[in-house]
Amino acid sequence: MSTNNATPPAAPSFAQALAYWLWLGCISFGGPAGQISIMHQDLVERKRWISERRFLHALNYCMLLPGPEAQQLATYLGWLLHGKWGGLAAGSLFVLPSLLLLIALSWLYMAFGNTPAIAGLLYGIKPAVTAIVAFAAWRIGRRTLHSPGLAAIAAAAFCALFFFALPFPAIILAAAACGWLGTRLAPQHFAAISAHAATTRLSYGAALIDDGTPTPPHARYSSGSFLRTLIIGLVLWGAALAALSLVFGWDGVLTRMGWFFTKAALLTFGGAYAVLPYVFQGAVEQFAWLDARQMIDGLALGESTPGPLIMVTAFVGFVGAWQHPPFGGEHLLAAGVAGALVVTFFTFLPSFVFIFLGAPLIERTHGNLHLAAPLNGITAAVVGVIASLALFFAWHVYWPQGWHGSFEWPALLIGVGALFALFRWPTRVILIIAGSALAGLAV
Repeated sequence: MSTNNATPPAAPSFAQALAYWLWLGCISFGGPAGQISIMHQDLVERKRWISERRFLHALNYCMLLPGPEAQQLATYLGWLLHGKWGGLAAGSLFVLPSLLLLIALSWLYMAFGNTPAIAGLLYGIKPAVTAIVAFAAWRIGRRTLHSPGLAAIAAAAFCALFFFALPFPAIILAAAACGWLGTRLAPQHFAAISAHAATTRLSYGAALIDDGTPTPPHARYSSGSFLRTLIIGLVLWGAALAALSLVFGWDGVLTRMGWFFTKAALLTFGGAYAVLPYVFQGAVEQFAWLDARQMIDGLALGESTPGPLIMVTAFVGFVGAWQHPPFGGEHLLAAGVAGALVVTFFTFLPSFVFIFLGAPLIERTHGNLHLAAPLNGITAAVVGVIASLALFFAWHVYWPQGWHGSFEWPALLIGVGALFALFRWPTRVILIIAGSALAGLAV
């Protein structure tokens, strides 16, 4: 499909951008892959606010960062259009509808989750979630693994995580190093992502921020702005953690959540799918805020709501504080809401800081192969990480009691049906989840 739109569109006002980011937060189903696809369709193809090459360059940087890449991409694009206030609005509104909805669903789950109807709906949603994760690995891999070198990075990342349980930071740093070395040894392989995008992308017309558009003045790097952003971020984080420690003590559940999810936000790379195994280990095995069944149920609820998949951490915070109430046993709802808010704050604060600190530097590098190739290596490794996570979820869904327990054949049939539907109707994720939930209710 081509277009004759040779003139860039008019710059959106802040109010117009605000309306778009709120709308995106309400309809962005389908996990990171689906959300990034929605932003691409809206901002690159339809509105032409940014060119595809600049969009992919921003996405590669967000893939490099720890934390939720779709929310970070929205923050980056909002910042590029309207500065830091634009980035704050885009990133916050991407999360807010999901947070409010997930708090309501978490309350229903804790208050009525043992009823047969709720249990049946979750029985159908969980295999659909497993299918969504597997489909995300296939879809991202098809778009990015266009050379043997990149496919090898993805395979190595899968083996490193699934068979050897190596730390996520080590896997991501190794992938970046492979991408960097690849530019010297076989540059044609490690330029493949950008080259493929450049040669196969549709002609959507001139964009407001096109391939050759100079970086807007507010988005240019300055040491003063870098230092101010760093200080403000550290002060906000330190003040919040100190306040929790003073009120509830360092061993209080909310304080521990704040510290743990700070580490999760800083130490887990590869986007929302890569964060989840780390959160599972900490929340279930280390602190016992909830059990494995509740964690999988939370993931099912997270996949069935709009917004970033990492919002499942709000469910973890709600359930963990409900079951270990900091205010006493008679205030369970208040405890759950407080847990969800604390976890959300400490999960997403670093994402805003990373974008505002690093995006001005990244804007200097678009078109530079030697700087972009490490990001391409990371993008390839993320495919392997997501595939590993799909198997992780499948094991807990289809063998809920472990290898020695019974195999859930009805769940497998629902999962296979959901996967087939995703290949047939990839944009109808919420309908597929709804159909799977009804199938689980019937079972």
